[in-house]
Amino acid sequence: MTPFLIICLTLIAAKWLAQLWLERVNDRHVEAHAGEIPEAFRNVTTPENYAKSVAYTLAKSRLEKIELTYSAIVLAAVLFSGALPWFYRMFPAHSIWGGAAFIFAVGFLLSLLDLPLEWYQQFYLEERFGFNTTRPKLWWIDRVKGFLLALVLGLPLLALILKLVDRLGSWWWIWAWLCVMVFQLVMMVLAPILILPLFNKFTPLPEGALRERLLSLGQRAGFRSKDIQVMDGSKRSRHSNAFFTGFGRFRKIIIFDTLAQQLDAPELESVLAHEIGHYKKRHIPKMLLAAIAGALIAFYVISALMRQDWFYRSFGFAPGNAAPAILLFGLLSGTVTFWISPLTHYFSRRYEYEADAYAAAIVHATQPLITALRKLNEKNLSNLTPHPFYSGFYYSHPTLLEREAALTRTKNA
Repeated sequence: MTPFLIICLTLIAAKWLAQLWLERVNDRHVEAHAGEIPEAFRNVTTPENYAKSVAYTLAKSRLEKIELTYSAIVLAAVLFSGALPWFYRMFPAHSIWGGAAFIFAVGFLLSLLDLPLEWYQQFYLEERFGFNTTRPKLWWIDRVKGFLLALVLGLPLLALILKLVDRLGSWWWIWAWLCVMVFQLVMMVLAPILILPLFNKFTPLPEGALRERLLSLGQRAGFRSKDIQVMDGSKRSRHSNAFFTGFGRFRKIIIFDTLAQQLDAPELESVLAHEIGHYKKRHIPKMLLAAIAGALIAFYVISALMRQDWFYRSFGFAPGNAAPAILLFGLLSGTVTFWISPLTHYFSRRYEYEADAYAAAIVHATQPLITALRKLNEKNLSNLTPHPFYSGFYYSHPTLLEREAALTRTKNA
């Protein structure tokens, strides 16, 4: 085993051990508060619902430990068994489409290996706690649609990147990055129109007081939206959400039907104001710029690895072909990016605080958002007592107590 392979194996093992440790620390923290509702939550939930949320958190953690171990074993087996170079030889040598098909096929096969655990999560764990509303037929249809979309959109994009490698020499990575960024921006516009309707039904929010209230909010905030639509999220799950999508005149406000059932009008208004807050505070462009910068770094690293013969030979590939380098980078990148997730989540949580403060200001009250957050945490059986280390690595949103405390400070400021 080469020194580089030892480094890769160490990174895989370190990530796996760290994730298991975080799960264990979080389990103990949750169990320590499981005896009775902590005083801070006695006005938030009932003893029965709190006990159910603890059970749900621990059940998800048990499954997550299995998934983490399974994924680490599969990744190590794929990288170090010699299966990848053997599989690569089945595709046309030095062929653009052959290389793209190789990357796509490996990703597809790995996704097939994940299906049993995904099935268990959906039809046992989520079913057990009353969230699952998906029927097996719809579950399979979703995955077939996802595969076909990946085939139609992803495979040509991979072929284009490999074509740029073949034609543009050492600066190919700049042009590949530009093409991928353009593709993603186009998809952000087209997805609400062409892709999301393939999976969900969207209907205009009915005329009435609620619609007028939400449209009035948009006008006060200077947020022009083409429409407010309700998405039939309940056909898959009882979890709830709200978001806006698209750009310019294609912008739409989307509300899950489950959310509309769980919240009253002032609470829905505050949740929508929070989403508008992300837009007004320019969080979306900021996150997009961070993603663009990350993609640029990724393409540069791939281009640098492609110039190293030892990188290819460590995994049993002949040097020079771009497809194996792109695939190997994709498989290994998570072992590095995992360690910077607390930093990315720090900025994400900061944006949530800013959006909450904006919502409180635009509706001239903090209580509707506080009660909405309490209801959503209760209905979704959210973990009310996560360990700080765990939330730092995994939570893109502050905890309920953290958000309430910040809103209270906003009110008193």
